[in-house]
Amino acid sequence: MSEKIKKVSIVVSKGSLDGVYPGLIMGNGARMEGIEANIFFTFFGLYAVLKKYMGSIKIATVGNPAMRVPDAKGLPLPTILGAMPGMSAFATHMMNKEMDALDIPPIPEFIEMIHDAGGKLYACKATVDMFHLTPDDFCPQVEKVLTVGEFYELAGGGQIIFT
Repeated sequence: MSEKIKKVSIVVSKGSLDGVYPGLIMGNGARMEGIEANIFFTFFGLYAVLKKYMGSIKIATVGNPAMRVPDAKGLPLPTILGAMPGMSAFATHMMNKEMDALDIPPIPEFIEMIHDAGGKLYACKATVDMFHLTPDDFCPQVEKVLTVGEFYELAGGGQIIFT
């Protein structure tokens, strides 16, 4: 019999809808299973916890070889079509519509839900410094800005997951 996971630390580094949601879904799932969950937002994943941007994260349609029209069984979307004006907005609208039908909350609500369930949200200090951000830029659910060393210390004894 395998040992039950007691703690996960999830790294969210991509700022697209399909880069942010896996970390949120895994973090929420961990909390629902009684597993300690720490989510560390770095590089462009940090936009998911920035007040100004968290409600407007989009799908990246260029350079995504898995992009399909209109569903996962459809034909691949050629990269050149992904570059057309409005394509990212259209793909984002369609994805949000599908997630809404499955009762998957929008990012700001999901962040709040994870925090309220006891999940801890952290921002990467190197990225915060590089992007010239201040504590006022973040949603209130962000616990702290951490260095990588502090993140590793926090993650000790648990699983680290990169999304």
